[in-house]
Order: sequence, then C-alpha cells, then structure tokens
Amino acid sequence: MDAAERRIVKFTAGSHGLVHTYELSIPILLTVWVGEFSTTAAALGVVVTLGYGLFGLGALPGGILVDRFGSKPLILACLAGMGGSFLLVSAAPTLPVLAAAIAVWGLTASVYHPAGLSLLSKSVDQRGTALGYHGIGGNLGIALGPLATALLLLAFDWRLVTAALALPAVAVAAYGVTVDVDAALSSAAADGAGSDDETNPPGDSSGGAKGEVSLSSIATDTRLLIAGGFLIVFAFVTFSGLYYRTFLTFLPDLLGDVLGGLVDVRLVDPSSPYADQFDVGRYLYVAVLTVGVFGQYLGGRIADRVPPEWGLMALMGVLSALALLFIPATGAVATFVAVSLALGVALFTVQPLSQATVAAYSPSEARGLSFGYTYVGIFGIGALGSTLAGTVLTRAGPRELFLVLAVIAALGALSATAVTRFATRRD
Repeated sequence: MDAAERRIVKFTAGSHGLVHTYELSIPILLTVWVGEFSTTAAALGVVVTLGYGLFGLGALPGGILVDRFGSKPLILACLAGMGGSFLLVSAAPTLPVLAAAIAVWGLTASVYHPAGLSLLSKSVDQRGTALGYHGIGGNLGIALGPLATALLLLAFDWRLVTAALALPAVAVAAYGVTVDVDAALSSAAADGAGSDDETNPPGDSSGGAKGEVSLSSIATDTRLLIAGGFLIVFAFVTFSGLYYRTFLTFLPDLLGDVLGGLVDVRLVDPSSPYADQFDVGRYLYVAVLTVGVFGQYLGGRIADRVPPEWGLMALMGVLSALALLFIPATGAVATFVAVSLALGVALFTVQPLSQATVAAYSPSEARGLSFGYTYVGIFGIGALGSTLAGTVLTRAGPRELFLVLAVIAALGALSATAVTRFATRRD
C-alpha cells in the first residue's frame, strides 16, 4: 500500500473499532442504569433494542447516502454523532433522554459500515488485506471496548465514564479530516481498481460521491444489483449474520456455565457491584473475540490470493464442524478452550472474505448501496439470531443450540456455493 492507502486504512480501522466499542459498552452500562433510573431490565431492553435496531436498519439509507455524497463526510458525521450521543448519555436526567441518546448512537453508527467498506473497496488496491486490517480494528473494539468500560466503572462514576468514551471519537475524527481520499481514489482508478466515476473532482475529498438522491436512482441501482445475482450474496451474508448473533449473544453465560463446572476461579471480590462482569467465562469470551484479530488478518490475506467466495465455502463448512464439536469438547478444559478459540478465529475469518465478495459482486456505482443491503442482512435480519438463541436455550439447551448453528453454517456454505455458480462478478 502507498501512504495515502495506509492513512485510509488507519482512519477506517479506528472508526470501525469505535463503532463496536460503543455498541458493546452499552450492555456493560445496563447494570448501572437499572438502579440509576429506577427502572426494569425489560424497559432498558426496549431502549437498547431501539438503538440496535436503528444500527442495523439504518445501514440501507446509509449506503444510499454513501453513493450520493461520498464516504468520508459520512464517516466524520458518524464519529461526531457517536461521540455526541455518549455525551448526551452522560448527562441524561431521565430514561426517555437516555433512550433518545441511544437512538442517536444507533442512527449515526448505522452509516459506518457502508461508508467505510465502500471507501476501502474502491480506494485500496490490496482490498483483502485492507479489509483484514479494518476487521482487526473492529475486533479490538469488540473485545477491548467493553472490558475497558467495565474496568473504568470500577474506579469512576458511570457519567464520567460515558463522557470519557466520547473523546476517542474526537481524536479519530480529527485524524480523518487530514486524510486525503482523493489521492487513493485517483490511484485506484489509474491502476484499474475503480472506474472513472469513482474519482472525485480535485478538492472534493468525499470518497466516491455521485450526486443527488432520488427514488428512481435507488431503484435503478437496486435493479443493477439484482441483475447480477446479488440476492444470492445477500442470502449468504444473512446466514453469516444469523450465525454471528446466535453464537455470540449468550456465549459469555455458556462459557461461564461450562468453565464453572470445570474450574473454580474467582477473579474479582464477589461483593463488588460489577463482579458478574469478571467471571472466568467472560475472560474466555474476551479471548474468543481477541483471537478474531488473527482471523480477520487471515481472511484478508486469503481474499487477496483466491476468489473470496471459494474461501467462504470452506470457512462455513469449518464453522459447521466446530459447532458440532463444541458440546463434546466441554468434557475437559483444554479441549473446550481449544474449540472455543478455534470458533473465534473461524468466525472472524469469514468477515473480510464476505466483504470482499460483496465488493466483487457489486458495481462500483452502487457499492455503498450494496453494503447497505449487506448490513441490513447481517445486523438487521441477523439480529433475529438473539431471539433464536434465547428460544432454543429456553426450550431445549446448549446441545440443540449448537446443532442449530451447524445447520445455519451449512446453509451459508450452500449459499456461497450458489454465488460461485449463479451470480455475476462485477469486479
């Protein structure tokens, strides 16, 4: 990568990490908010559902805006909105104000994935590697963000903690202002990684803007995507999103239950108000998310060497097999930890391969829209995985849950196979 491409990767990876830091700090804060606002877990569940729902569903209009106004302005707006929303959280006097602040976070965060991924896919020649580094940033936010939030809550008031969480967004936005996306887009166009309409006029610095927003242009771009078989790609990303949410939603409790029966380790004084955040299962959960960093890197390297859709066929088969091995592995600490960490690596290896596939099967002029649809599938429809996991665990148990995961992964492998057979590469 040249200097301009590296700066774009740093900017997007940092922004990606913050999106997931904020996303996963919210569950940590719920413990405090129940008492602070004299409310119930059910009421707070509605508040969080509002924010997470907007986070998923807002990706589609976000993708439309990316194709019309460019990536960089929307990423900067995303950072400003997320930082501002957490400042509002820190000052929220009532539950309705808190709900409004979380909704603002969800709405502004929703534009990030179509904006960041569109920019990377059009401006960096080594697309797979760039997507891998971008995923590493996201994984660090996923793994370390909630841990940092929990540690800060041990020493400081929650209002101070949430105000402090706004500061990294300011820092990354300040860096982003200095990033020249025109140089990378022009270089990509010259190298054949993009088309002429991707490159902005000198000084635009927007990252692929096209112009006006209209229903007819959205319909035209959508028809363009469907004509190339993008619905098959959409089916795959929906299965991958279902696996992601179904697997991760109750994973901390599952890990804690299994390890609690195998070892007796207390990491924090049980009388601490946040002791439940530090049981050994949660540390293994952080480890599962952290090893995903290696998966992101591996997936990015694979995507630069083989057609990513072929890699997805193999990876979803691996995820299906690991799901079937999870329950048998619970008999011993070593096998259980090994299978859990292998699942973390494989789960996140899928992401850069999936993103590279979306880019390969979508035209550059509808790239933002394609990632908008993608994240409606992953975070919107995929959010049903939380309900699926809860229902299976309530009515059956962990064994049945991992059988369901194996089936979801197998369907993902079949849809990846269908992509290679019936969809049309655009890139």
